[in-house]
Amino acid sequence: MPKKFLRKCLPDPHKITQSKSLRIFGTLLHEPNLWHMNRKSVSMAFMVGLFFMWVPLPSQMILAAGAAILLRCNLPISIALVWITNPITMPPMFYAAYMLGNWMLGLPPNNIEFEASFDWIAQQMEAIWQPFLLGCFILGTGSAIIGFTGIRLLWRLHIISYLKNKKSRFLNKHNKRE
Repeated sequence: MPKKFLRKCLPDPHKITQSKSLRIFGTLLHEPNLWHMNRKSVSMAFMVGLFFMWVPLPSQMILAAGAAILLRCNLPISIALVWITNPITMPPMFYAAYMLGNWMLGLPPNNIEFEASFDWIAQQMEAIWQPFLLGCFILGTGSAIIGFTGIRLLWRLHIISYLKNKKSRFLNKHNKRE
């Protein structure tokens, strides 16, 4: 996996440790394994981040950080992946989760007319919480498994390619000497 590319895209560890929302973790943020870029750490971080992006709570980032700390995987990647769900992507993603949950439970979808109020949200959640949360759990688990195995596979393919290129360069260099 291109470590240089990932390091450029991720925020500085010092900025993350100074984040107000992550101060609850205190000195746990100084664990060196949380900042390593290796196959295990990055693939586990993808698993954590892609699972928690489907959690329909405003505290996704804190939950992902806590899981990353417990699993000792890359913290910045775990947190960054949670932001796949943002105000623009949340409605279609969570609607898909609701529809999947309905399909899994064998329920017909409710005819919902949107209204921007907390009362409406509370009322609708009473009616749809079971299929919605089931869909979120299934999609979160599936995303986590696909992310974990996908990163492990990509990392392995990158290493194989790197070793082949290294061997090829060595053989070319050795053949030129003869």
